[in-house]
Amino acid sequence: MVLALLGVGAYFQFWSSPDLPTVTVYKSPSCNCCGEWVTHMKEQGFPVEVESRFDVKPVKKQVGLPSSLAACHTAVVDSYVVEGHVPAQDVKQLLRETPDVRGLSVPGMPVGSPGMERGDRVEPYEVVTFTPAGDTTVFAQYGR
Repeated sequence: MVLALLGVGAYFQFWSSPDLPTVTVYKSPSCNCCGEWVTHMKEQGFPVEVESRFDVKPVKKQVGLPSSLAACHTAVVDSYVVEGHVPAQDVKQLLRETPDVRGLSVPGMPVGSPGMERGDRVEPYEVVTFTPAGDTTVFAQYGR
């Protein structure tokens, strides 16, 4: 029975994320909102690996994240950096379009972003792309 359930679970995971790459998330083990973002990504079909770190600043530096774009967790998917509470739909769009950028960021921790839900409240926030030189462009806007 257990093996049958494991088989169904493996089938479901394969079925729910056929072409999506693994997202590796670097986060503090005590951060609840980061865990909620991981859940959001899994619910949207991404396979996710979590690397718990008490200090994620070295990871941010290693991936070339400008400090002005920092949030609570950092993820890597394919060759892109995903910083903070970026919606899964934006990560999927990034992977489809493959722009020449270093990644996406939602700076800070805006209420209403994935993992930061607080009822119906949504603070306006932007998802931005960033280049290795630190240039940013608005990729998406929410709560406006």
